[in-house]
Amino acid sequence: MEITDADLEAYLEELLPPAEMTAIELRIRDDATVLERLAAINGRRDAGLHSVGEIWRRMRLSCPSREQLGSYLLGVLDDGHLAFIKQHVEVVGCRLCVANVEDLHRQQQESGEAVRTRRSKYFQSTAAHLRGKQS
Repeated sequence: MEITDADLEAYLEELLPPAEMTAIELRIRDDATVLERLAAINGRRDAGLHSVGEIWRRMRLSCPSREQLGSYLLGVLDDGHLAFIKQHVEVVGCRLCVANVEDLHRQQQESGEAVRTRRSKYFQSTAAHLRGKQS
């Protein structure tokens, strides 16, 4: 596996999918040249020198908003936006966006359960109220 400087920058930002993070970490342990490249990149960052790609990743310029990710889950995006977000989340595997999608999905499930619980309580209280009126 060829490790680019962009890969190492993303590694430092912890932006890669777990499998890629693991693969890079193993290469860093086994290959002194990769470790030296990583140290050089880290040194440039500490000195305030940044690449366009690094700024792009750090500022998350390609990441969709949480609202857009919610629309993605609801399936209400146009084809272009849907394709972009699907690529970003499912293929690129942006860790922060994947975490946001999982969180939004969990919230949707909890919301559905909360609605069912609330309806059940309304039904039970209404039924009890109506039984009381019949007496």
